[in-house]
Amino acid sequence: MCLINFQFHNHPNYKLILAANRDEFYNRKTEPAHFWEDAPNLLAGRDLVGLGTWLGITKEGKFAALTNYRNPTKMTDGKTSRGEIVQNFLACSLSSEEYLKYLDREKEKYNGFNLIVGDPEKLYYYNNIEGEITEIQPGTHGLSNKFLNTSWPKVVKGRENLKAYSSKKKEVQLEELFAIMTDAEIALDEELPNTGVGIELERSLSALFIKMPNYGTRCSTVLLVDNDNQVTFAERTYVDGEFSDDKHFTFSLSSSKS
Repeated sequence: MCLINFQFHNHPNYKLILAANRDEFYNRKTEPAHFWEDAPNLLAGRDLVGLGTWLGITKEGKFAALTNYRNPTKMTDGKTSRGEIVQNFLACSLSSEEYLKYLDREKEKYNGFNLIVGDPEKLYYYNNIEGEITEIQPGTHGLSNKFLNTSWPKVVKGRENLKAYSSKKKEVQLEELFAIMTDAEIALDEELPNTGVGIELERSLSALFIKMPNYGTRCSTVLLVDNDNQVTFAERTYVDGEFSDDKHFTFSLSSSKS
């Protein structure tokens, strides 16, 4: 997952409005969103290489989403798949704070990552570069491959577009949220970060929706939790940058625990 835009406790009708893109190599095998057979309360897509996931929610309201931290100099072979971080939180009985304290002790197992965990009442942010646990405040936020609300062009644009859209809508629409995430405009060179991957790749990665020869946006996810704890989870998948399929799920939270 390479871009997560979300509004938390800042809308009259929704506790959480989230629109996110997962960017990955096209040939990495993945299952679309579903309730897992080995974890029936867990709704998420599944990476069939590491067997974890990048974003998911449970029927009880536990939520987690992860992005990689982009810095080629900090990548080490042989590390544990970061997808297990989200899966482990959603499947365990620990609270958000307990899990993040545990994860902080285990952080060297993984290459760099950013993590959002919690439930519709309380969310936390953690990354294993800074190693700090932070409660997320009400508002509109963006996360890509550095830190929460870092002013990369795609983060700023995604956050501002979500905020502008939701401020005008009493009832948000899935299609309009998906449309925000299909913005393929490349940022200006002077706005680009320098993450060590070279200017050509920085340009390609600066768009909200990425389409490259072998790598790009594989799916978009919209997650809504309203004030009555009704959940809407929609995933739109792409093959080689072109629309492939939609998956929609709706359910009521049985509880909301973090």
